[in-house]
Amino acid sequence: MSLLVVGLSHRSAPVSVLERASLSVEAQTKLLQDTVAAEPASEGAVLATCNRIELYADVDKFHAGVAELSTLLAQHSGVGLEELTPYLYVHYEDRAVHHMFSVACGLDSMVVGEGQILGQIKDSLARAQETHTAGRLLNDLFQQALRVGKRAHSETGIDRAGQSLVTFGLEQLAAGTPVETWARGKKALVIGAGSMSSLSAATLVRAGVAEVVVANRTPDRAERLVRILSEGDATDVAARAVPMTSVPFELTRADVAVSCTGATGLVLTADMVAAGVEGRVETAPVVDLDAVAEEDARESAPPAQPSAEDGCPVDLSTVRPGFSVMGEAAVAGMDAATLEQHGAWAAGSAVDRRDAARGTG
Repeated sequence: MSLLVVGLSHRSAPVSVLERASLSVEAQTKLLQDTVAAEPASEGAVLATCNRIELYADVDKFHAGVAELSTLLAQHSGVGLEELTPYLYVHYEDRAVHHMFSVACGLDSMVVGEGQILGQIKDSLARAQETHTAGRLLNDLFQQALRVGKRAHSETGIDRAGQSLVTFGLEQLAAGTPVETWARGKKALVIGAGSMSSLSAATLVRAGVAEVVVANRTPDRAERLVRILSEGDATDVAARAVPMTSVPFELTRADVAVSCTGATGLVLTADMVAAGVEGRVETAPVVDLDAVAEEDARESAPPAQPSAEDGCPVDLSTVRPGFSVMGEAAVAGMDAATLEQHGAWAAGSAVDRRDAARGTG
């Protein structure tokens, strides 16, 4: 028996195909059951993430195994076999082991060194164990891959690779204050979506920026990076993808810009930066709409009327809202006796109490 892996990832397929081929938990379980039911395979495990779908199996025949696993992936993903085949890759025996270890270490990830893959491998193994499709070969492979991945992260610092330059730039911008304090609420523009751009974007997210905008000539790659940033653990960063033509406008919004592309010339010129600074779009102040509504309600509400305990002889229920019982409207139409009483009340202690309550003395 031999180890065989058939799959597709961000390295072999566009994001549109990966999205269509994505598998739900129920679909993964059914795929595992059908895999071990197939003639060439005796064990099976599925590793499904936002950037890859891989089917691992212990097979007795290479060609028959490739054909069967490819067909099963197509059936359960809903993407036709003819359309899916050009994007599939195959690893066999020692190359399959090497591939699994590379995945576990984060070397095959779009963001090199990302640690989320370890949890996904662990979940994949647990699902295969629950469905009783993981035998000795796949149990040993996945458990060893987890150990290798953990050592790679703890002993090499691979998840911090490529951060030094961006971190230094952020420290200069922070001007002596903690980077996390400076980055809070800031907007970042990342030009490019390759490995270095991915590392830069991940560094910015870890620093605590509020928004990351990714501009790239290939929209699929920008969208894929945005998805990775948005789905990262313990982060609520807002991430979005834009075309390269939007870079001049995004420069007017960005607090920090990082350009990492394979272009031979300048992508971000001094003139572009100067134009971005000149056309700077300031963030509008945050307005508490509830507080504004409450203040408007207070301003539009009629003034409080004196209560009957004040001794006012006027029937307060007949006084039009918004008019003081001290005013002309209140005394209009009074008979002489009531008018005399109102005058005595207005000139008496009730007025003094009112003025004292208003703080006028």
